Amino acid sequence: MNLFFEESGDFKAGAVLSQQGEAYQVELASGKRTKVKSKDVMLQFASPAPARLLEDAQAVAQDIDLDFLWEVAGEDEFGFAELGAEYFGHAPLPHEAAGLLLRLHSAPIYFYKKGKGRYKAAPLASLQAAQAGLEKKKQQALVQAQYVDELKAGKLPDAFKPLALSLLFRPDKNGIEFKALDAACKELQTTPQRLMLQTGGLASPKDLHYAKFLFEFFPKGSGFPDVTIPAVPKDLPLADVQAFSIDDVTTTEIDDALSVVRLADGNVRVGIHIAAPGLGIKRDDALDAIARQRMSTVYMPGEKITMLPDVLVEAFTLDAGKSCPALSLYATLNPADWSVISTETRAEMVPISANLRHNDLDALVTEEALANNSGEYPHKDDITLLWQWVQVLEQGRMAKRESFGLRPEQNNRVDFNFYVDDDVVTITRRKRGAPLDKIVAELMIFANSTWGKFMADHGVPGIYRAQGGGAGGWAAKMQVRMVTHAAPHQGLGVDQYAWSTSPLRRYTDLVNQWQILACLEHGVTAPLAAPFKPRDADLFAIVSGFDSAYSGYADFQSGMERYWCLRWLAQEQARQVDAVVLKDEVLRLVDIPLVIRLPGMPQVARGLQVKLDLLRWDEVDLTVEARLLDVPAVQPATGAEQMDEDEEALLDGMESAAEGADASVVDEAEPVAGEQTAGAPSAAE
Repeated sequence: MNLFFEESGDFKAGAVLSQQGEAYQVELASGKRTKVKSKDVMLQFASPAPARLLEDAQAVAQDIDLDFLWEVAGEDEFGFAELGAEYFGHAPLPHEAAGLLLRLHSAPIYFYKKGKGRYKAAPLASLQAAQAGLEKKKQQALVQAQYVDELKAGKLPDAFKPLALSLLFRPDKNGIEFKALDAACKELQTTPQRLMLQTGGLASPKDLHYAKFLFEFFPKGSGFPDVTIPAVPKDLPLADVQAFSIDDVTTTEIDDALSVVRLADGNVRVGIHIAAPGLGIKRDDALDAIARQRMSTVYMPGEKITMLPDVLVEAFTLDAGKSCPALSLYATLNPADWSVISTETRAEMVPISANLRHNDLDALVTEEALANNSGEYPHKDDITLLWQWVQVLEQGRMAKRESFGLRPEQNNRVDFNFYVDDDVVTITRRKRGAPLDKIVAELMIFANSTWGKFMADHGVPGIYRAQGGGAGGWAAKMQVRMVTHAAPHQGLGVDQYAWSTSPLRRYTDLVNQWQILACLEHGVTAPLAAPFKPRDADLFAIVSGFDSAYSGYADFQSGMERYWCLRWLAQEQARQVDAVVLKDEVLRLVDIPLVIRLPGMPQVARGLQVKLDLLRWDEVDLTVEARLLDVPAVQPATGAEQMDEDEEALLDGMESAAEGADASVVDEAEPVAGEQTAGAPSAAE
């Protein structure tokens, strides 16, 4: 006896070897033996042979017209043998019955399975809908195949043009466009990003990186809704100063300025004036919602995405020739030893006499020129006086830093500015610790520390930057973290540090400005009147949201700077370049801030300059392949460029982005500007 049976959703035939109760031992045509339960047996037959039965059944199944079979079946449930008698006009032979069963089983849109060998014809409406669906899938498959052919030929299908970005960053994986892109990439052995660039879906790798960032952080676009400029209190007093700012030539959000007044008693009053959008923007208003959603201005070489609308920035930026609303910190100094006699905070209108630019003054305002009193430039006497004070401030911070057990800051590092004009990049070197940099950085640290204490003394919470004293190893302890109470920043050498000096471009600074203004206006009752009360859960949410956004923005800026470094290599046709060893296998090019990891390179002293051969680089995945050409025998001279502690902690945690390449080292040292975009604020600011 032979059996035709179902096993794991498939139909098989074999010869019975033995039977025990409700189970059969069956040998298949292949010689394999299997156990078959009686409930799975569809047919018992003596002839033909099992292999022949399957062959004949397949032929019968192919000849059966499904539409005619569906009409014959009627509306009631049936067994396949019953239908066979009606369809064939006689009791079906074994191969006919088996063929009919195969055909029924292979047509689920025509016949619904109701049990072993039992079926029911689908209702007409359901059948027509299913047939329409199959036809649609067939047509889609044809269209998809056409898309694949076009992509493989280097042409972007018209249907892809409005979908290019979403296909890369937020695809509908059930759509035929994504399936076609995926299929074409597999056949061409490439990535969707590269194929989109090759076919013109994206104009350049720069557009790819920028679009990816916007999709993640600005899914609704980076534009602003129409806004109403808030009114500034009309009773603000006019400050008796002539303030000036010091910024890069590309800076448009000018939110800090300085002033110097020589008092009749021989003392000096220095003013640190910060733009005051907090006088107009109020917590939970429409402008606050915009600023809180963005959290910060986003910087990248050649452009930026501002935190606040341009019309609002223009209303509060400290432009020359205007009297601008500002939050001012005045420090009265004794010029004999530059000790601080007193400090005072005021909200006022501040006349801005000049917007000085690094590009114009850096060559004139050097340490040597300040020592010799040489050169002519605006506010020369004021800058000379400030230079004397900030050196004392720096010495005080270094003493405090050393009391925390840290080494002095390294001031021999080089910073870089990026300028992009019509996709041509210029990268310029600037030595860290230049006088104008140090003046601004030290006075911003002084203001942020003083106002941090001001809030703490009034019992008002703020957003502080703290470093040191954490748990874990040294690197973990020195991780800069954000807290809502005053805590030391050991890296800066201050007892507290609250970002307060960039309210036009950082939301934390705007929040702190509200809190400072509340302290100024309400005094001892400030904890009850401040926008954010002690233990306000919303303040913790702001800290968390800012940390996340600011970290993402920094990664993007670092990535775009790396991209423009690679563009610079292509632009300058650079192949053999000089690099300085930062640590172990990590080097940075001398002329640009491009960091490269060379696995397996010999041990070389930090700060030593070597020569590299750049083999290739990739602007899509931002990788660089290089080999070591020459290592000088001499060791680095004293004061050679080395990493500071914050860089070292960060570098210890870096992971290679690809073999032979690494992401740029992001400078976490806060007192002075790191490798940053022109126009971006220094970390201290």
